[in-house]
Amino acid sequence: MQVSVESTSALERRLTIGVPAERIESEVNKRLEQTARRAKIPGFRPGKVPMSVIRQRYEDAARQEALGDVIQATFYEAVVEQKLKPAGAPSVEPKVFEKGKDLEYIATFEIYPEFEVTGLESIAVERLQAEVIDADVDNMLEILRKQNTRYEQVERKARNDDQLNIDFVGKIDGEAFAGGSAKGTLLVLGSGRMIPGFEEGLVGAKAGDERVLSLVFPEDYQNLDLAGKAAEFAVTVNSVAEAKLPELNAEFFALFGINESTLEAFRAEVRKNMERELRQAIKAKIKNQVMDGLLAANPVEVPKALVESEVNRLRVQAVQQFGGNIKPEQLPAELFEEQAKRRVVLGLIIAEMVKQFEIKPDEQRVRGLIEEMAAAYQEPEQVISWYYKNEQQLNEVRSVVLEEQVVDTVLQKANVTDKAVSYEEAVKPAEAKQAA
Repeated sequence: MQVSVESTSALERRLTIGVPAERIESEVNKRLEQTARRAKIPGFRPGKVPMSVIRQRYEDAARQEALGDVIQATFYEAVVEQKLKPAGAPSVEPKVFEKGKDLEYIATFEIYPEFEVTGLESIAVERLQAEVIDADVDNMLEILRKQNTRYEQVERKARNDDQLNIDFVGKIDGEAFAGGSAKGTLLVLGSGRMIPGFEEGLVGAKAGDERVLSLVFPEDYQNLDLAGKAAEFAVTVNSVAEAKLPELNAEFFALFGINESTLEAFRAEVRKNMERELRQAIKAKIKNQVMDGLLAANPVEVPKALVESEVNRLRVQAVQQFGGNIKPEQLPAELFEEQAKRRVVLGLIIAEMVKQFEIKPDEQRVRGLIEEMAAAYQEPEQVISWYYKNEQQLNEVRSVVLEEQVVDTVLQKANVTDKAVSYEEAVKPAEAKQAA
């Protein structure tokens, strides 16, 4: 087998591979012999069909199959011989593909980039320091109560935080418009759900009242056909209901799957969950800063094949998440290209760091992470057992731990400063760029 390599770009390689005709014919004959043993042809006993008949009937198919297998095998042999790491399937172009002649073809493909991870000392990381205090737990209890608010009808004028049941008809220039009317809509005054002036115009209304609200849609309204236009809404108030927060009792605690009868025990459980959320939020923000730093310090050219593959994965995830009657390939690739490229580059950098620093997953940390995830379930031991019986899921956890160990390796060399913040600031979502 003869092989020559040409570099057509930083990552693209062009292999010209020559295979002796004898190897092709050997593979063709091997397949014809296998066919002869099982072929059923009228007038001949099984296994006794003359090879000339077998060749006449099956040689073309056998040759095509042999060529495909030989190309696949010789391409693999060639990249191993040349110490190349293909990042995707090759594009194969035949040069000589004739019976009785040496096979010659060109395989064009991209390779993985070769680089070393550098610049760890230049990465700046702000490590947040926070703890859950009693006031944070008090605030969380109020949030949980508000999430489970009940509403009771009252015979008085509506005020902010009341829930109204309303019918309304919206008109522009005297004509009703699409999406501008509804019946039996529940609206909490002060929620900001409606356009400016709508909710304010219903403060002071009672059940049975009818009001006409003259409003203007915001210039940046999501429906461009309505943006900036004046409209009138005829609103009928069907009922007014007052918010009633639930009591902090055993019945309320049970809503969260916590079988505790005392407020102290419930607070302790809430605090434990908040502390877990705090640890995860701080860890995620540190990781985001480390990953941003690695990207900035290590510009890596990535194979288009890897980005395209990641784009397709993100398309599938988007369809699974948002549903709808749409196929993944119908989503424009450009929607996902930036995120896909970021993920591919980070994957390459992390893989190189694992190799460069000889990092192996710490099995104690793997166990600890599984136990932490299992703690959120009623039967944690069953969850732990499930992970250790499912190799694929266990390997996913190992990958997460491996990333954490990569982050730890960076933090040992990076410029890290600590910053004391409140619980709320620590758990506040990261910026959109980081979250991506």
